[in-house]
Amino acid sequence: MRYKLLGKTGLYVSELCLGTMTFGGKGFWQVIGALGTSEVEALVGTSLDSGVNFIDTADVYAEGESERLVGAALKALGRPREQVVVATKVRGRVGPGVNQIGLSRAHILASIDASLQRLGLDHVDLYQIHGVDPVTPIEETVRALDDVVRSGKARYVGFSNLPAWLAMKAIGFAQANGLARFESAQVYYSLAGRDIEREIVPLAQSEGIAILPWSPLAGGMLSGKFDPERPGGPDGARRASFDFPPVDRARLPRVLGALREVAGATGLSVARVALAWQLTRPFVTSVIIGAKTREQLADNLAAAEVTLSPENVKQLDEASALPPEYPGWMLEWQNRDTRGVPGGQTVADRARQHQTNK
Repeated sequence: MRYKLLGKTGLYVSELCLGTMTFGGKGFWQVIGALGTSEVEALVGTSLDSGVNFIDTADVYAEGESERLVGAALKALGRPREQVVVATKVRGRVGPGVNQIGLSRAHILASIDASLQRLGLDHVDLYQIHGVDPVTPIEETVRALDDVVRSGKARYVGFSNLPAWLAMKAIGFAQANGLARFESAQVYYSLAGRDIEREIVPLAQSEGIAILPWSPLAGGMLSGKFDPERPGGPDGARRASFDFPPVDRARLPRVLGALREVAGATGLSVARVALAWQLTRPFVTSVIIGAKTREQLADNLAAAEVTLSPENVKQLDEASALPPEYPGWMLEWQNRDTRGVPGGQTVADRARQHQTNK
């Protein structure tokens, strides 16, 4: 297991992170997973024994039960607190009250206390806003998060599911006012959905933000259970009852076909190849994996040991490439001229070299 710095902090996190959306199974979340105490303890223990030091949860997962189960597992396993990086999130509805949702100062300060109580911890290492609150000014949210850090209840803060412009507005406000700034971006990223490469990735590289991909197997679509010619999937697949995150079905057969070819050539599972591809991305810090069984978890964890050949990576890159979109294609077109400098580079050349040097 390799470790990387979280953003501009001095905190190292494993390149694979244990996601906990399958823990608990209360309410809406039952379709995703309903693992109980013994199963959760086994998965957490297996992950820690494999070198994973990073666990991600959220106050809304299984209506708080996920946080409770994570805390109980850590207590039962008796691992030193300083050896485990625990992350949770705030934004979603946690009760019927009009203020029991969102990113207001009131909700954030109430939610961090409730999360810590369920986790049985005195602090979390990373506290993340779980999306956009269209009502609360982002400045109020940033100040409240800074108070959470200054109180010692969280070490760092991050964001999830924000557009790049709003994340940059928050970062700029924090830096201008000496407040805790976002150090991480938990975002959807997979071979079937590389949208973050348009705006979020350039933001992260510019500002030193750690990228933490969620759903790297596209909600099971890249698990190996789906046939390129029949992307509807097998009976009982999670996608049958929870078709999320959205996937471009027209492009999917090409992606699944390339995955199966690389898996066949390397003798690896389709899921392991998909995760190993993510670990080749220079901007990815830690990939969030989730599992329902120890066998599934073991296969996912083994992705950290895989080194894909340049040819394999190129095949997967080309099969999953994003279609041109404005203003990206205009940037490429306008800057194709090297200004007559011998050996000069185009924008595309510089971008490729930047990724190689990372």
